[in-house]
Amino acid sequence: MISKILPPPLKPGDLLRVIAPSGALRELEPFARSVEIWRSHGYQVEISPKIDDKWGYLAGRDEDRHNQLAAAWQDPDCRGILCARGGFGSTRILENWHWQQNSNLPKWLIGFSDITALLWSLYNIGISSVHGPVMTTLADEPDWSIERLFNWVEGRDINPLKGYGWGGGIATGILLPGNLTVATHLLSTPMQPNFDGVILALEDVTEVPYRIDRMLTQWRLSGSLAKLRGIALGGFTRCQAPPNVPSFSVEEVLRDRLGDLGIPVVSQLPFGHDSPNAALPVGVEVTLDADQGILKIHNLCTAM
Repeated sequence: MISKILPPPLKPGDLLRVIAPSGALRELEPFARSVEIWRSHGYQVEISPKIDDKWGYLAGRDEDRHNQLAAAWQDPDCRGILCARGGFGSTRILENWHWQQNSNLPKWLIGFSDITALLWSLYNIGISSVHGPVMTTLADEPDWSIERLFNWVEGRDINPLKGYGWGGGIATGILLPGNLTVATHLLSTPMQPNFDGVILALEDVTEVPYRIDRMLTQWRLSGSLAKLRGIALGGFTRCQAPPNVPSFSVEEVLRDRLGDLGIPVVSQLPFGHDSPNAALPVGVEVTLDADQGILKIHNLCTAM
């Protein structure tokens, strides 16, 4: 297995750019607090022009959001890209997008939810990124989660995560985290990665159980799950069926659709839409212990 290229560690004084590639920015107060967290760690944080634009549910027209990403990615002084929020829209700007890869200076990109599309697109060209809090959620993370994010991007190892193991032994593979809904809509597109040797980490929010069932059934029918070495499940929060509607629980759906694959599965790991959302590096080697319920990120010497 070949791990992805890690961008150079960040250090105080580095310039970071905030972009809004997806949904319209609404949560202004937590956004401002998150900007201050990065600045309090010594970083220069530049907020892209038009970041508070609105075009329907999107943070501005596709061209403007495309230009925000392009300006940040191509700026040689910018060392990291911080995504404002999720929602929907990043796949629209990837339709005619080509990363201008510079193997000498890849840069960090941090986000989750709809940002899954950007993380996976970077993964496909060999660059690691971070599935972690966006700028409208970072300030509400517990201290240990914020520290974890800074530890990883500044070149320090991060602790294993503890969840609930389903049994099935131990697997080592390349970690590919993302949002289930967004990831499902990347299947059979140019953004779909090669799943051979992957440990897939999934989370979701506000999707009722039958929709989770429908998406995981699509994964089964596509044959993609058969290529995985393991599955790490984060939060599936606010996923209850409406009252008085016959339904399985989301936990029952996950067990039914994933429990017979013959690979290690760990659930209830602390990442996802509702805090805590522990940072997960994309494209690095990990070990998933489904007997102990542990997801361990290999140290940086191994990852680089």
